[in-house]
Amino acid sequence: MELSKRFDQIYVSEPSPSHPPRERVAPVTPTPEQQAQALLAELTVQEKVAFLHQHQPVVERLGLEKFLTGCEGLHGVAWIGKATVFPQAVGLGATWDRELVRRVGEAVSTEVRAFSQDTANAYQDSGQNEKPPQVTLNVWAPVVNLLRDPRWGRNEEGYSEDPYATAQIATAFCRGLRGDHPTVWRTTPVLKHFLAYNIETDRDIVDVRVPDRVLHEYEFPAFRGPIEAGVVAGVMPGYNLTNGVPNHVHPLINEALRSWDPEVAVCSDAQAPSNLVEREKYFPDHVESHAAALKAGVDSYTDNSADSAPTIERFTAALERGLITEADLDQAVRRLLLLRARTGEFAKDADPYAGIRAEVIDSAPHRALAREAADASVVLLKNEDAALPLPTGQDAPGRIAVIGHLGTRVLTDWYSGTLPYSVSIADGLAAAYAEAGTEVVTADGADLVVLRVADEQGAEAAAFGPYRHQDWGTSVQCPLPVHTLQAEDNGRYLGLTGEDDLVADAVSATPDGWFVKELWEFESAPGTAADAASGETFTLRANSPHSRKYVRVEPGTGRLLADIEDAAAATRFQLEVVQDGEQEAERLAASADRVVLVLGNDPHINGRETVDRDGLALPARQERLLRVVQRAHPAAVLVVVSSYPYAIDFAQENLPAILWSSHAGQEIGSALAGVLTGAQSPSGRLPQTWYAGSAVLPDPTDYDVVGSRWTYRYSRRDHLYPFGHGLSYATFEYSDPTAQVRAEGAGAFTVTLDLDVTNTGSRFGDEIVQIYARRTGGEDFDAEREALRVLVGFARVPLAAGERREVAFEVAGESLAQWSEAEGRTRVPAGEYVFEAGASSTDLRTSVRVKLS
Repeated sequence: MELSKRFDQIYVSEPSPSHPPRERVAPVTPTPEQQAQALLAELTVQEKVAFLHQHQPVVERLGLEKFLTGCEGLHGVAWIGKATVFPQAVGLGATWDRELVRRVGEAVSTEVRAFSQDTANAYQDSGQNEKPPQVTLNVWAPVVNLLRDPRWGRNEEGYSEDPYATAQIATAFCRGLRGDHPTVWRTTPVLKHFLAYNIETDRDIVDVRVPDRVLHEYEFPAFRGPIEAGVVAGVMPGYNLTNGVPNHVHPLINEALRSWDPEVAVCSDAQAPSNLVEREKYFPDHVESHAAALKAGVDSYTDNSADSAPTIERFTAALERGLITEADLDQAVRRLLLLRARTGEFAKDADPYAGIRAEVIDSAPHRALAREAADASVVLLKNEDAALPLPTGQDAPGRIAVIGHLGTRVLTDWYSGTLPYSVSIADGLAAAYAEAGTEVVTADGADLVVLRVADEQGAEAAAFGPYRHQDWGTSVQCPLPVHTLQAEDNGRYLGLTGEDDLVADAVSATPDGWFVKELWEFESAPGTAADAASGETFTLRANSPHSRKYVRVEPGTGRLLADIEDAAAATRFQLEVVQDGEQEAERLAASADRVVLVLGNDPHINGRETVDRDGLALPARQERLLRVVQRAHPAAVLVVVSSYPYAIDFAQENLPAILWSSHAGQEIGSALAGVLTGAQSPSGRLPQTWYAGSAVLPDPTDYDVVGSRWTYRYSRRDHLYPFGHGLSYATFEYSDPTAQVRAEGAGAFTVTLDLDVTNTGSRFGDEIVQIYARRTGGEDFDAEREALRVLVGFARVPLAAGERREVAFEVAGESLAQWSEAEGRTRVPAGEYVFEAGASSTDLRTSVRVKLS
């Protein structure tokens, strides 16, 4: 029986002999809450237990199809096939544009719908050969963890180091994912990862200590904002412990999250329920741990992949032991049924999104939106003596050299979809200068090398390659530098392949996957890095989470096998440089009219999920390339394409212009070419502080942002670029603001700020007007513990040359709230407040004082 008809029968009465027929009233679709409750009442205890696992089974008698929690859509549909790839989340945060981010969320959710409702066509169009996957409308995005520490491996996944900015952008993205229909959600967003999750090193056992003040003023607001806005269906806990308690059994799930929305579903992170026993050893057995997680408020268990049997066995035993009751099951299953009901699954005739089909994936409007988002995310960090934009038209340069490994490549990350197409920076510049006849030449700066077997007898030694060699430096998890070797003949990377990954061969299109198999260490002795550039002999060792074996040359076949445990038995190699990459870059830079140097990270190497960075410096090889190019062409422009900040002190001191972009998806090259040539005025602003190389950062586990002075709010460290920084080709002036305080009852109030912003330049530009508040005195005022300033408002304001526009801000009083240890709550302390308006957290142009009592 169709579910929609079942519910019609429940809620529409039929005539009986004692009641004559009446004119039939059109059936009313039950609310999602009513649908969930009605279905819950018909499930058996065994079915309820089965529904707790991520893979929920079919219940034919109720018309329930199988269901899966969890589709990845952080900046485009991921892990399914070709789909529109938007800028990384940190890049979306750099737009400071709520409406743009909402439209990106709308596009992502529309493509999720297409994959779910038109799976065969969507999957076929994506060029996949495997069986189409099950696609859920439950989207595990966005990530609202704050970018407190720029060394965090997952920095690319967050929006900002500031909780207000994060909450605003996350709310916009969730609003796009949810859709505007009053009852039916296009997709159901799940926020990640509650609570204080900001470390990859030992992430499933690390205990993060968070003072109450930091919890309430810094951590909670990022989650609370989108949840209270009514656009969040679920939350995922983080792997770590917070204040001694694993997040998956933390009382704050019910005490905090459910106080903001009692219906929010909680989906566990992968394998985290089992980690409570196996890694964290917080409980003696899985039955007790699962029971505790259910009591704490976890509803859905992402555990043991698709095998639901262990989860079912553990909860069945918990019922038998009396550790949980059927009422506990009912709370969780009802929330999960509501998660499904909200998408129209149980009333498909009333689903306004049911007609979405595969043609929306990578459609022309989505391509245009990807370009718009990439445009808005580019940040101009420095522009000395108007070095940018590059000349065009009759003044166009005859030759532009694009140097660096990211100049001709468009990279994705772990949570990206498959690129439907890509425009590199070199491609974008070539297109921009096509009519001018400018020659765009490229060099990646990598050495072309041969791996030659070291032969002490002087005989002709076996050789492998040539390869393009990149040294990616070190990370917390990889204390020795890791290297990639890209075969010159086929462009593929040397990686682990074959049965049990014991063969080393150049078969990988790019370093990718959960277990990156294309990374190698050069060891002069076990645990010691080799200086391969000097001709030192070394062993080649796999750097993969599941293989740390050494390489040997197989006699007879000449194959490279990564199957040696003992370094002494491994083949020893020497690195023969066929072509020096730095010399080639230097030659090209010296011969070009203009040089664009592109440096940055590969999102799968030394800074990603499971891997934290060990510092802020560029890899040594990239730093050397930077200096070589600068000497050859002092007017070179640097473009940093990265998932996180770098301490680029030398570039800031010695190059005239610097741009930053996240890995901004399929249109990154078009966007950067637009800014470089002046077709687009840069308008992105940094969503986090870029610290200088001299800055001494706190330990990554130190989450006390107040005491350790993390982020722009408290930091007095040396920085290169402040939070909110970004330049434009236009110039802007601010009028003095006016302020009014409006009481709203029950102690609530709003501060209304009005000011004028004028484009005083000669061309169009978007200004990101930022409003900061700081307290200068009043009750319990402690200058050492007070925030330097706190972001309380922002707006993207488009202005034509000479245009002036009035901008109004409504600052909720709770934005000024501080935690009171004495009262055990947040409140707005009395005192004098200064509201400052400007272009960054340090470029503050004007202010107004307000006294609050």
